[in-house]
Amino acid sequence: MKSRPLPINEYFGFGRIILTIVLAMALRIAYWPGFLSTINPDWVLLVLIYWSLALPERVGIFHAWTFGLLTDVLTGRMFGQYALAYSLVIFICLKLHKRLRQFPLIQQGLFIFFCLLLSQLLLFLIKNLQHPAQLKATFWLPVFSGTLCWPIVYTVLRFVRLSRRVK
Repeated sequence: MKSRPLPINEYFGFGRIILTIVLAMALRIAYWPGFLSTINPDWVLLVLIYWSLALPERVGIFHAWTFGLLTDVLTGRMFGQYALAYSLVIFICLKLHKRLRQFPLIQQGLFIFFCLLLSQLLLFLIKNLQHPAQLKATFWLPVFSGTLCWPIVYTVLRFVRLSRRVK
């Protein structure tokens, strides 16, 4: 059986997905003055969660692992740390994506909170395995700021998906 090539607009659609993730990576490593650097949410994970919920057949665990490794390199963390956290969160999103699509944005925000919390806990556990660390109150701020940013991320990426017909 001969497979047919993908139409050109599907290549551009996937390119737009990659472009949004790359922009999220730029936000992740951008210089934020003072307190803003402390509350900077995990933009890459938020964008990966959106695309895995919106297009689970296009964005999955492989993409989470790949962009997690790139985030490890960009942030200078232990290699594989973000890859593991992103992959686990995206796995959960893929398992629940049909149900989560039905929820209003506020209930999705609660799910996002727990996804970001799981990611932060995994990152803390891995950091604590390397050398014992104290858990500071500022450690949890990216979880809260990411949850508050979810409606914005959702709205912007939904606009990109619908206006550019990303499938």
